Amino acid sequence: MSEKKQHALQVIQTLHQAGFLAFLVGGCVRDLLLNREPADYDVSTDATPDDVMRIFPKTYAIGAQFGVILVAVGENETVEVATFRNDLGYSDGRHPDEVRFSKTPQEDVQRRDFTINGLLLDPLTDRVLDYVGGRQDLEQGIIRTIGDPEKRFGEDKLRMLRAVRFASRFGYILEMNTMTAMQKWAPQISQVSAERVRDELTKMLTEGKARLAFFMLYASKLLQQVLPEIAAMKGVEQPPEFHPEGDVFIHTLLLLDNLPHPCTPTLAWGTLLHDAGKPATFRKAPDRIRFDKHVDVGVKIAEGICQRLHFSNEDTEQIIALVNNHMRFMDAMRMNESTLKKFLRMPKFEEHLELHRLDCLASNGKMGSYDFVKQKLDSMPPEAMRPAPLVTGDQLIAAGYEPGPRFKAILAAVEDAQLENRLTNSEEAMVFIRREFPLGTSN
Repeated sequence: MSEKKQHALQVIQTLHQAGFLAFLVGGCVRDLLLNREPADYDVSTDATPDDVMRIFPKTYAIGAQFGVILVAVGENETVEVATFRNDLGYSDGRHPDEVRFSKTPQEDVQRRDFTINGLLLDPLTDRVLDYVGGRQDLEQGIIRTIGDPEKRFGEDKLRMLRAVRFASRFGYILEMNTMTAMQKWAPQISQVSAERVRDELTKMLTEGKARLAFFMLYASKLLQQVLPEIAAMKGVEQPPEFHPEGDVFIHTLLLLDNLPHPCTPTLAWGTLLHDAGKPATFRKAPDRIRFDKHVDVGVKIAEGICQRLHFSNEDTEQIIALVNNHMRFMDAMRMNESTLKKFLRMPKFEEHLELHRLDCLASNGKMGSYDFVKQKLDSMPPEAMRPAPLVTGDQLIAAGYEPGPRFKAILAAVEDAQLENRLTNSEEAMVFIRREFPLGTSN
């Protein structure tokens, strides 16, 4: 038994001993029934927040107004305990306007999102309480809202994205009325904060079922709302000699299908956005379909999406770099030594290489550039890609050179020659500098 589960059981036993009902609830029950290890164990009880804070010696009232208390257990561990409740009104489309505590679990589960998340478990007797048909939907592989789907999505618009995430994660289908309500309410997803949208999309991208998730996002009309730049890929033809798989949307879904699991968020987003510039640059030339400057346009689109979804500066920089460099691999075998080494030493180059591998597999399957770069990367020691400088700025000053913009050009030229093994020591470097950048000239 996991330590987290033991802590939850201790909390439930203590509540029972104090005369209250207490159950495991929500995602942990779902996961236990699916023989998955839950990430967290939440407890639901008829004890009020005041009761919970009185019973346990150390608690944190993080959401007492909503009936939620964190109970400290073990060392630096907590269990979330929520009082049975009814939620009244959701004027902001996310949080209840008013909460009324109730005494029965039957009432409590009616406010929850999906039937598979509305199950309770008494771990002391191993009895499952199902008031919403959640066990049957688990067995049949169905994501269905509890009660009226329009009401559930009207209460909390984020539930639409969660429906897609759960359906894709477990390989389930979206129940017909649930899907219809999502298609109707999709424009209302704009009420959800950018951060929450970003986090849900990131989970879809990194949980191992990204292709299915984005297919469902499109079918539910949510993709057209949260990422219209990706929805615009659908139907955009590609030259069949390079992309026999189909249009840009199909190509992108194939990449998502092969994302490694686990996967970093930046690789996942870079993969999703790598061809974001193609719809805007599509043209049929006399020889073939072309996407002139689609990388430049894609970089601007990726930057806009990252800003819109409030990515960190660090993540934004890497996502943009992945989009900006994904076409450079086709030139790798023609690069001179210095250019290739600078290419290979880019930050998080392993993500660039993985994106290129995915791109090849999802198109014509030709892996020549990938194999070449991989071999170079495996055979080249780090010091060959990033050698210690042969000359410093202080040495240039000592040699009579004036500090200024010319320094950058001199040092860059020396580094290129060093990377190409034309210079091996400081003496050779100074001879090179005096020859190529003589004192008293400005070239």
